[in-house]
Amino acid sequence: MPVRPHGTAIWEEAMKVVFDTKPLAPAKRRQAWRDAICEIYLQVDCAAEQDNEYAGFVREARFGAVTLTDTLLSPQSIRRQNRHIAHFDKDCYYAGIEQIGRLNICQADSSFLLRPGIGSVYYANEPYELQCDLRSRQFWIELPRQAFDSRFDSGRPPLLAHFDLSRGLGRIAVEFCAVLAAEGAELDPQSRAKLGEQFMDILALALSGEPGRQPADEKSVQETRLRSVKAYIDAHLSDPDLSLTAIAKNNGISLRYLHQLFRQMDMSASEWLRLRRLQRSHDLLSSPRYAAQSITEIAYSMGFNSSSHFSNLFRAQFGLRPSDVRGTSVVAGLHRKPFVPNERAGSRGDNFE
Repeated sequence: MPVRPHGTAIWEEAMKVVFDTKPLAPAKRRQAWRDAICEIYLQVDCAAEQDNEYAGFVREARFGAVTLTDTLLSPQSIRRQNRHIAHFDKDCYYAGIEQIGRLNICQADSSFLLRPGIGSVYYANEPYELQCDLRSRQFWIELPRQAFDSRFDSGRPPLLAHFDLSRGLGRIAVEFCAVLAAEGAELDPQSRAKLGEQFMDILALALSGEPGRQPADEKSVQETRLRSVKAYIDAHLSDPDLSLTAIAKNNGISLRYLHQLFRQMDMSASEWLRLRRLQRSHDLLSSPRYAAQSITEIAYSMGFNSSSHFSNLFRAQFGLRPSDVRGTSVVAGLHRKPFVPNERAGSRGDNFE
């Protein structure tokens, strides 16, 4: 059964709107889209069908060198030719994840039908054509060529090849993509860049693990799933109801398997959750943007239910009181000690179990 990302309304708010036909008068939408799409995609020919109900939008979020785009298309064809590529200053691939509808990718005498549950990758610096005969919506992931090539033993990803997004590594890639779209825009640039690197790792593993290509062993699957779980945790640190049970459920795994994933690290899942909440609290306390929030407010916003318990955990982790970093520009991690959990730093007072 094809897997479609969920939480559409959330990521519509989280991603930056690049262009949307909705505010325009219906009679102007088709031409405005044609004008905009050529600018957004850096010189292409766009032939959109006449449609009084024409609709289209482009929303994006950037994760370091990786750009994630959420796009709605009405029936049309988009063609990039050599004269367009000559003015293109990027060297990249595009990975497509269809959400609704279907879209045909044509390149180098090959074609691929993108549809829900089935994804593919093509090269942006060679002529191609995108054709859709009905309204469709996709995630497009812009991947820097050199960085993405380095993740494959062959030195290059398989282009216009089928990879299954409904199970295994492909499903993990879709889930990771949905989390980035929903929550990533709220993260700091450093965290977004790191998540972009992890996303490239996950996509490369998903492509490499397809039948007939490099085998993905159980360790690779677990490493990929762990990255996805960590991204989910980072995106939901402020949720007071975030628990190990909720993390497992929303990532489609059992609580037992969640604990198994964290055996790859030197800490348990609950210790990792607590550490990330403390690190995020440190970042908020040291940021001038949150100077108006009290220490208690920040502690509670990160899921801690006791200010005194939070203060004890903070001192045990950083060797500093929360007030010592209040309003400063101390670099997160500068004074951090290795994380050593103890009984006082257990689940008492915060929702970790």
